[in-house]
Amino acid sequence: MYLHGTSRINDQGHLEIGGVDTTKLVAEYGTPLYVFDETLVRQRCREFVEAFRASGLKFQVAYASKAFCIMAMCRIVEEEGMSLDVVSDGELYTALQAGFPAERIHFHGNNKTISEMEMAIDAKIGCFVVDNFIELQMLNAIAAEKRQKVKILLRITPGVEAHTHEYISTGQTDSKFGFDLGNGSAFQAIQEASQLSYLDLLGIHSHIGSQIFEVEGFRIAAEKMAEFAIHVRTELDVTFKVINLGGGFGIRYVSEDTPLPVAVYVKAITDAIKANFGSNGYPLPEIWVEPGRSIVGDSGTTLYTVGTAKEIPGVRKYVAVDGGMTDNPRPALYKSVYEAGLANRATEQPAEIVSIAGKCCESGDMLIWDVNLPKVATGDILAVSSTGAYNYSMASNYNRIRRPGVVFVKDGQSDLVVKRESFDQIVGNDLIPARMKQVSKTV
Repeated sequence: MYLHGTSRINDQGHLEIGGVDTTKLVAEYGTPLYVFDETLVRQRCREFVEAFRASGLKFQVAYASKAFCIMAMCRIVEEEGMSLDVVSDGELYTALQAGFPAERIHFHGNNKTISEMEMAIDAKIGCFVVDNFIELQMLNAIAAEKRQKVKILLRITPGVEAHTHEYISTGQTDSKFGFDLGNGSAFQAIQEASQLSYLDLLGIHSHIGSQIFEVEGFRIAAEKMAEFAIHVRTELDVTFKVINLGGGFGIRYVSEDTPLPVAVYVKAITDAIKANFGSNGYPLPEIWVEPGRSIVGDSGTTLYTVGTAKEIPGVRKYVAVDGGMTDNPRPALYKSVYEAGLANRATEQPAEIVSIAGKCCESGDMLIWDVNLPKVATGDILAVSSTGAYNYSMASNYNRIRRPGVVFVKDGQSDLVVKRESFDQIVGNDLIPARMKQVSKTV
């Protein structure tokens, strides 16, 4: 298993993260457990900010909170001087409860509800990323009722499809997101938005996909956005102050993944903006990006306790852990692949190829197929790396399994930032109608 960030094997032969022995984390907090390397999270934040600062362009780096949204993470983003993307009232509420500055919050989503828009306007957030014509009119009407002008970007689908999994490609023409550049709806949206008195159109937004390992897609997207901006300026006398090129920067899950350094992505984007805008006499816009996975993905490790095993001679050996698709649905959803190792026996040589099964009553609950490990025994601690993005965010209570706790580790210290769910929380929203027979509780 590749060791990310501060991870290392200590003198006891145990996996250590942030200066903390993972076996001690398991003893204190139990499993499954999400562990985040805070030093690596902050390093990734700084890599983006410093790379953009070196470009000389005005910029905002907005963390895409859908990747991992808890109050402690919002605090880190604020401390590192970044902005924050939200896509729901729950994410917005989390950010506000964490004390995140509302003026640095951007609200995304293809179906924002009236109550969400009202909540965001009342909070005086920095910007809405408008996704469709209905939202455009609704947002203007709500803003008019509140006598509050709101800043917006229009999300454009530029017809660029990055090299990525089909389920997480969002920039091509056939997408549920945004105004299409090719069929004229993007131009029409600019016309409408510029005439709505309570909307302040800052510019346009695009997002071409996820897990991108090259820069050509970003270059092409910047070129298309510049061409569109110049056309709009010529025809409508509207000049964009902001160009948002989204996120999608890849991370390493397994050895086949080859992400580029953050600075390489950023330089490609900023060079493309300078070339395509500056050469045409267009005022250089402020550049926004939205990294999510690339901020937290490889900083996360999930720890499990090994339970039972089943060997089918000549076929495979299944090893079951005390988590699964409830804490990591990505293998089931996207056929995502991960690396793993035994955290309590990290120096031992691999001795068998096994497949890691979850504990859900579901045949598709598999975390990893065919991983080479030391001979696994009940009670071993399995560490699965690069689980920082979308695992906690997508976690569920299928089979009424409680969602894991989350700890941040840094400089030899661990901090519990999300408590493991309790049984009371599992039934906390359940109601039994009065007409049903009352029985005594057995637990």
